Amino acid sequence: MIAFIKGCLEVKTKGYIVIDVSGIGYKIHMPESAIQKVGNIGDNIKIHTFMRVREDDISLYGFNTNEELRMFELLLSVSGIGAKGALTILSNVTPSEFALAVISNNVSLLKKLPGIGPKTAQRIILELKDKLKKEEEISSMQENEKSDLQEVMENDEKISEAVSALQVLGYSKKEIITALEKLDMQSLSVEDIIRKGLANLAKGI
Repeated sequence: MIAFIKGCLEVKTKGYIVIDVSGIGYKIHMPESAIQKVGNIGDNIKIHTFMRVREDDISLYGFNTNEELRMFELLLSVSGIGAKGALTILSNVTPSEFALAVISNNVSLLKKLPGIGPKTAQRIILELKDKLKKEEEISSMQENEKSDLQEVMENDEKISEAVSALQVLGYSKKEIITALEKLDMQSLSVEDIIRKGLANLAKGI
């Protein structure tokens, strides 16, 4: 598995980029929104990657952030969603908006995304929420002591919703608590907590 690729941006076009790494050009499929932010031709860039291997095809998919990569992997785990569909979804919604939609059962937001009808939107929510429940069960078995934030979290719907959304993106409760502890969450909206939490998680705070 190739976790990331770092090199010179040689090609930037619709649907993919090409990065030159020591004379080898890697073609990487990306969401259109990510391609727009990737930089300019000649820049040295780093792209988080997912390699998909099939009998008739080996493809690389790239993302600017780990959150985008996590969301892509989550979407691939939903029955009926392929790589192209997942890239299209990523081009039209941020990981924080997507995670919040899953947690809040926001079918109306999801079905507005290209290629997502009401049934697929409901399936996304159902399958990813089931996955989250299983992870929470494992987490609760492993954690004995509660931090101050955990105590608050269990009694504050806004914070609990933000934590659940971050868990949807693949972070453990322990990582999330560390990332949120320094935030003034009472003055923030749920989506702001998620965004700032993601920023801290990316920094390793």
